[in-house]
Amino acid sequence: MTHDPTDPPFLTIQGLRKSYGSVVAADIQRLDARRGQLLTLLGPSGCGKTTTLRCIAGLVNPDAGAIVVDGRNITALPTHRRNLGMVFQNYAIFPHMTVYDNVAYGLRHRGLSRQQLRSRVDEALSLVELTGFEQRYRHQLSGGQQQRVALARAVAYQPDVLLLDEPFSNLDAKLRKTMRLQVRKLQQRLQLTTVFVTHDQQEALSLSDVVAVMNDGNVEQVGTPAEVYQTPDSEFVADFIGSTNLLPGVVQAYEVGMQEAVVTVEGGASIRVPHDQPLSVGSQVKVLCKPEQLRLDPAGELRGVLTAAAYLGSVIQYQVEVGATNLEVVMPAGNGAFEPGATVGIDVRGQALRLIEA
Repeated sequence: MTHDPTDPPFLTIQGLRKSYGSVVAADIQRLDARRGQLLTLLGPSGCGKTTTLRCIAGLVNPDAGAIVVDGRNITALPTHRRNLGMVFQNYAIFPHMTVYDNVAYGLRHRGLSRQQLRSRVDEALSLVELTGFEQRYRHQLSGGQQQRVALARAVAYQPDVLLLDEPFSNLDAKLRKTMRLQVRKLQQRLQLTTVFVTHDQQEALSLSDVVAVMNDGNVEQVGTPAEVYQTPDSEFVADFIGSTNLLPGVVQAYEVGMQEAVVTVEGGASIRVPHDQPLSVGSQVKVLCKPEQLRLDPAGELRGVLTAAAYLGSVIQYQVEVGATNLEVVMPAGNGAFEPGATVGIDVRGQALRLIEA
């Protein structure tokens, strides 16, 4: 689904703050999602992402701020009046109920006729490819099937916003990948505005329209998956989103016309790095570069000692010590192997390097 950046936000979190004693669990100035977007709250344990999700759901009362859905302020509404669907980490499937009754459970309190109820449940089970499983119980379902029951129950409400709280964490790696694709396909088909919580960077990058990277209760950066991966705004974001090399350096010159800094980095090499703001000579900086942007090359500007090589199928992952810094270099397999202990060059010319002021 293509999202028009001029569209008004469908979900807005404004001035949200929640504290537990002296600990600020969430402090968000503003966060928006447009209709049909999947917004991911990404960050390490304790960063505030689940607290934020539970505030949206009405399971936690914020100390301040507003939550607005489609122009309606739902901050003071009880959970059952918010028209939200939620999939919990443990799925919360009732063991004494059949699949049909699990999906129908919430709908029975909405005054639907028996025919309407049957139609909603059948449609929801069809969407998650569980038609024919209506009379099974939880113990008769695999982990992936249980997750799909939870998802069917959430979408059967026809919610304004779907909330997903680390729904793949209990699945094995292969099933997680399968379920990510199924959830994304369903979300796009229904054009459901969705808030997804995860600490897994791959999940966030593969699923999201928008990623909000959180740390210590705050949102460090908001952007598309490509933006937060390729152009991180801070050292924390750079270090958390995938593998990122951070090479310490000192600014030797700044060329205004070229918008480039000349930086002497660990190991003594001087490299040019694009930077749109002037930097003072002598400034301490860190050069950011992704492992896949680097190449081992005898003529490379950086010199180091190769300490490890790991064959990962399509690529080989190298570790290279440059001065006191360890760099990761990922290259396609089949381009020749380098042995640990060898002195190697690393080519950074023409790569999408980025500077962060230390």
